Amino acid sequence: MTVPVSSHQVPSLQAPKHVAIVMDGNGRWAQKRWLPRVAGHKQGVDALRKAVAACLERKVRILTVFAFSSENWSRPPDEVSGLMELLVMALSREVPKLEANGVQLHFPGGRQGLSEKVLQGLELAERATQHNSQLVLNVCFNYGGRWDVVQAAQKLASQGVEITEASLSQAMSMAHVSDPDLMIRTGGEQRISNFLLWQAAYTELYFTECLWPDFDAAELDRALADYAGRQRRFGQTAEQCAPVEAAPVLAGSCHA
Repeated sequence: MTVPVSSHQVPSLQAPKHVAIVMDGNGRWAQKRWLPRVAGHKQGVDALRKAVAACLERKVRILTVFAFSSENWSRPPDEVSGLMELLVMALSREVPKLEANGVQLHFPGGRQGLSEKVLQGLELAERATQHNSQLVLNVCFNYGGRWDVVQAAQKLASQGVEITEASLSQAMSMAHVSDPDLMIRTGGEQRISNFLLWQAAYTELYFTECLWPDFDAAELDRALADYAGRQRRFGQTAEQCAPVEAAPVLAGSCHA
């Protein structure tokens, strides 16, 4: 995972359509510098801005990031309040730029427990960017994979709809996009921490020691290069996938 790679070594055809990122390591980045944890989160916003720009350049169509989990409410109150203030500030500062760059914003996750100021910010951002089509940016906020499955099942049950794999998928908070092709987790941990549990059934996983505030285009290219060298079989054999691999389609993929 530490093989150096330049952006020129990752052609756009090899880029996955949908990249998901667990943005881990903000707090540790700050602590290493004797800074408050919220300083790491502020630096993490800058890293996300760079990741969005890099995905636009590499023709990634969907970027989904784990910004605040439903379990993060148990963190120290000052860190939680700092994160909420940071979100409001980031929305006011970043949304006009994202709108100008053709980014469509979504905020999958529960809205309960969020302040009126945060709720208004999320809704305004989604409305302002709803017609954009260059990149779909899902910022999962107050989100959990188990919550997503439960809310989808409850929705179907309340509507009297039979719960099937197809109907459950359509009731998920991420039903507006395809499942992620590649999930990156920064910070050295090797787990997905209740992120996109349903959607990640066949997602390729990539783990890096890089702390999220240090994540840049070069780190993204390393992940994309690793992904491009994989064979995605979706339950098929390598032999069944061989003819598909020879075709001029997304490198490293084999669709069932």
